[in-house]
Amino acid sequence: MQNFKKNISIPLLAAALSLVVFAIIALSISDNQIHRFDDILITWIQGMESPGMTRWMELFTWIGSGLPVVAITLISMIVLYVFLGHRRELLFLGCVIAGSAILNTLLKLVFQRARPTIHRIIEATGYSFPSGHSMAAFSLYGGLAFLIWKHVPTTAGRIAMIIVSAAFILTIGMSRIYLGVHYPSDVVGGYFLSGCWLATCIWFYQRYLERISLLQSKPLT
Repeated sequence: MQNFKKNISIPLLAAALSLVVFAIIALSISDNQIHRFDDILITWIQGMESPGMTRWMELFTWIGSGLPVVAITLISMIVLYVFLGHRRELLFLGCVIAGSAILNTLLKLVFQRARPTIHRIIEATGYSFPSGHSMAAFSLYGGLAFLIWKHVPTTAGRIAMIIVSAAFILTIGMSRIYLGVHYPSDVVGGYFLSGCWLATCIWFYQRYLERISLLQSKPLT
């Protein structure tokens, strides 16, 4: 019983819960309830349209696209490796980002959901569910928040870090809805799928660190 409690940690429970919510959303795509949810949020978010808001949303959708995500990831890895000397954290971040991208590609091929066609401000190709921008944003900024957390000495600093990370994640997802290239359920589904993957990576990473610490604490014979 003690071994069971030891193996079941908060990251593992978070991963399981996120997977369940994602599965519910995925199974509800063809259901009228999810369409009503999508329509309500689309009406609310696109109802804020203005030239200034459109420029703002285009900026954040660009930040969440391939090249900026790769650039931010590489810069973060360089900082982790060169300035902080954290090779394990570098590998962790790389696995989180790469795994999220692979999952998104595979599941888009599985679900093959067409993108919205009403009031599209920008053009986008490929399938709609789950949102790649949302998954990349959650993996990147969520992963960085996890890694930076222990290096921030104050509670105020940690709260500010969480707020900034959450703001980027939410705004990037919202930009996809505003610009008419994703349904809200694509974005929310992407968040939960990426949350499941991130929590799973955190669990494995923590277990790996525990094993390394245990091996280092054993006396040499």
